[in-house]
Amino acid sequence: MNIGLGALDHESFRAAVGTAAGYGAILAVMTLLLFGVPYLLFSL
Repeated sequence: MNIGLGALDHESFRAAVGTAAGYGAILAVMTLLLFGVPYLLFSL
C-alpha cells in the first residue's frame, strides 16, 4: 500500500493539522505561564 502526500491534501486534513498546532501552541504558552513564571519568581 503506497499512499503519497497528495492524498493528505484534503481540507479536513489541513484543518486537523491546524487544530493540533493551535492546541499545541496554547498548551506551550499555558505551561510556560503556569510553571515557568512562578519558577522564575521564586528562584530569584
